[in-house]
Amino acid sequence: MVEKKKPTKEVIKAAPIKKKELKPAMDPEARDKQLTRLAYDLAAKQLQDGTASPSVIGHFLKLASRRENLEQEILEKQMTLIEAKANSIIKDREGENLAKDAIDAMSKYRSTSTEG
Repeated sequence: MVEKKKPTKEVIKAAPIKKKELKPAMDPEARDKQLTRLAYDLAAKQLQDGTASPSVIGHFLKLASRRENLEQEILEKQMTLIEAKANSIIKDREGENLAKDAIDAMSKYRSTSTEG
């Protein structure tokens, strides 16, 4: 009888990143930035090596789609803003023309009332 081997879970370790001496962060926000940068560097290396876990891949795919949606939303809002500015300029010009017509009408009215 042939013995079946139990499947073993293969652990893939990322190649060590060149260790740089990190200067101690001055505050918690700077420390967060340092750690985030390190995590992104490690994730990038794993993606390049093909050793990234499904959760890492999923994270960046979600991030990309969120970014795409935000960029699309920003473009739409910029278009709306441009249209609003154009309409405002047109209304300002119409207002200027109305004011000019009113002034012209008043000056004609003055000239006819002083003649009589």
